[in-house]
Amino acid sequence: MFGMSIPFALAVYFMIWWIVLFAILPFGVRTQEEDGAVTPGSVPSAPSRPLLLRKALWTTVVASAVFASFVWLRASGITLDDIPLPGPR
Repeated sequence: MFGMSIPFALAVYFMIWWIVLFAILPFGVRTQEEDGAVTPGSVPSAPSRPLLLRKALWTTVVASAVFASFVWLRASGITLDDIPLPGPR
């Protein structure tokens, strides 16, 4: 698979998926206090409806796009040496 083993590809995808999950989790969250229905025994800042399945699906879609970009970048042969970065002269 473009010069990488299956375990390496799965490990990279797993890391990308978790990073994207933590980026997506805050989107669309409404607290119990905002909805006006605080469940007794919980903090008012707890989410009223976390929508975790929807967020997991969006995470999978976004992580798959990021992973596909990663695979394309690896297959293209572009390295950090090809990117003009400022440095000592």
